[in-house]
This record gives sequence, structure tokens and C-alpha cells, in this order.
Amino acid sequence: MRLRVESDAEEELTAAAEWYESRRAGLGVELVAVIDGAFEAIVAAPLAHPLWRPSRPYRMKVVQRFPYLIFFRCEADAVVVIAIAHARRRPGYWIGRTPT
Repeated sequence: MRLRVESDAEEELTAAAEWYESRRAGLGVELVAVIDGAFEAIVAAPLAHPLWRPSRPYRMKVVQRFPYLIFFRCEADAVVVIAIAHARRRPGYWIGRTPT
């Protein structure tokens, strides 16, 4: 299974990493490393992560150490990351996104 990260999700990660880096040198790099580890866990066992809502095809991975959630969907040949969302801001804002 391969991983595809949608451009909106990449932009969210970049913005979050820049924000953390501006607060403390190296913290943004740590966030990216934690997210990369979460991506590996998702690809290794995508169905091990719970559905976000039973009526939606999105699964969710809780990121350790940082208040972020990774929302993704499983397709035939790939895991597609739709959003890397802050856990306490605007829940479900990304729901209208369509994978490319």
C-alpha cells in the first residue's frame, strides 16, 4: 500500500511546522518527524485506525505529543491523507475536500 498526501494536507503540515518552529527552534522538525511516524503506522495497518464517523469513509489517526489528527481514506491502491487537522479547531472543516 502506498501513501498519497493531498496538497491541502501538505500545506496544513507546513503551516503547523512553521508555527511550532517559530515558538522553539527544532520543534517544527519534531512535529514533522512525529507525523512521518504516524504515516508509517497508517500505511502498515490502515484498517486498525477507527472510522471518524460511521457514515463517512474517513479514518483517523491521533498524533502523539502534538494536538493533531490525521484524516485519511483507504482506496484500492493507496492510503490518501485528506487533512492534518488541529484537534481543537474547527472540527470537520475538511469534509468537503475531494481526493485528487
